[in-house]
Amino acid sequence: MIVENCPFQRDPRLRREATTLQSAGYQVSVVCPALRPGQPLREYIQGIAVYRYRPLAVGRTSLGHFLEYAYATLAIAVLSLVVMVREGFDVIHVANPPDTLVLTVAPYKILGKRIIYDQHDLCPELFEAKFPQLRWLFPMVVWSEYWSYRLADHVIVTNESYRDNALARGNLPTSKVTIVRNGPDLGSICSASVDRELRDKSKNLFAYAGTIGSQDDLDCMCRILYRLRYDLGREDFCCVVMGDGDALPEVRNLVRELHLEDNFWFTGWVDDPDTFLCYLTTADICVSPESSTPYNNRSTFVKIMDYMAAGKPIVAFDLCETRISAADSALYADAGDERQFALRLAELMDQPVLRSELGGRGQKRIRDGLAWQYSTPKLLWAYNACLANGNQTCRTYHAKISEATTSDKQEEDDLSGIAKTSTDS
Repeated sequence: MIVENCPFQRDPRLRREATTLQSAGYQVSVVCPALRPGQPLREYIQGIAVYRYRPLAVGRTSLGHFLEYAYATLAIAVLSLVVMVREGFDVIHVANPPDTLVLTVAPYKILGKRIIYDQHDLCPELFEAKFPQLRWLFPMVVWSEYWSYRLADHVIVTNESYRDNALARGNLPTSKVTIVRNGPDLGSICSASVDRELRDKSKNLFAYAGTIGSQDDLDCMCRILYRLRYDLGREDFCCVVMGDGDALPEVRNLVRELHLEDNFWFTGWVDDPDTFLCYLTTADICVSPESSTPYNNRSTFVKIMDYMAAGKPIVAFDLCETRISAADSALYADAGDERQFALRLAELMDQPVLRSELGGRGQKRIRDGLAWQYSTPKLLWAYNACLANGNQTCRTYHAKISEATTSDKQEEDDLSGIAKTSTDS
């Protein structure tokens, strides 16, 4: 398994996929960037072999991003060779971004290795959102996505919008694409203890959890809370921001410019899952401020699932996939209407009963069809499809898994129908 944009410990999707595959009998190795200096470049985590490279940080300019990607691509290419020699592999599971990674490992197909393209993000739309000044490179990004689709033996995506994109822009047959949704573990649906230090910060606590990039619109969140405080006259709140990213310095500057220092608390990344869940449990309202863009409209945000699992009400802009995920467990503001978003927050601040109702609906949706356990059979089914035309050794090795997932197929379809019915209603 290969990931470039996130360390293994901070990528919940990759961790769940890796542990699911290992539990099903696969031997799993991961190539990823190191989380911090001094981390072992090779270690075993719960039986999973993790190979790390030290990421290159050369600034946030266009040239800096290019150098970082070029260095990471070279490091991944070298480590994939090391893994092939030391661990061996039948399948290379490539998580984007960037889409150039599939092209990097494509030569292994000559040796009979299979490639699964795990599309975490729509890279052309993400590139357009992050680098509008480099639009001249957009056709190359679309080209990289196309060949990632075409070179992969199987494609897994996070939602139906991404599936439709793979069928249309990648010109793929439906049999080659499997939806494996993001979702929290059912075990995370529990009542964690309240963090007293955080609880004492304000009567009303908002929480944001996730990356802080230009596409995540934390600047919009700042303007919304400015309206809440200075237009609506509500000072009794604090927004806890759990995350980090290249846009964090600008967000901090904007908080100071808007005189909102007393209304924000930046924790950085919260790597400990118990602490993370404790913070979410302590919060009163969770926010998802992503604006309406071609990328955000079609993406499923991990934070939405985490909020729902914690039983928290959500305020978000009315985006296609956000509404499919959260349904009636959130209050929505019209896309781009920051004042309406602030009014939705004020409404929930004054209605604890409504907050409890929305949070309960979210937890029910997770339990009934959106938890990771419902995605597990689909992930294993995708691997079976990928290996179906492999050599005899692969077919024999995976026969037991194929039988197990075949027996689970009807249950998987039933669960998908439950989730779809809930979404439609």
